[in-house]
Amino acid sequence: MDCIYITDIRGYGYIGYLPEEKVLGQWFGVDLRLWVDITEASRSDNIAHTLDYRRVISLVQNLIKTSRFDLLERLAGEIADQILSSNDNLSKVEVTIHKPAAPIPDFDGSISIEITRSKP
Repeated sequence: MDCIYITDIRGYGYIGYLPEEKVLGQWFGVDLRLWVDITEASRSDNIAHTLDYRRVISLVQNLIKTSRFDLLERLAGEIADQILSSNDNLSKVEVTIHKPAAPIPDFDGSISIEITRSKP
């Protein structure tokens, strides 16, 4: 199976467990791996035979901007579910969310969540 990578989709959102995260918000980054058969597109040079990256990027940015979840895990799951349900030719998706500034005392690192979902 072929794989399309989309990296560093950025969006400002209000996802977080702490009240200040829900009020102040922060930047998030998302990387995607999308498993789709692109054999026909590689021969036809026709966008109708592949995944339209613009739609996927817009979907992710909109979810980051409008979601009000406590957990990154929930956001990752929602992104994966919506991408899978909106693309018939997609068989599997891997979502990695990066939260560059975690509000944890004495911790200057970042947090990332990675999930993989497949169609049944």
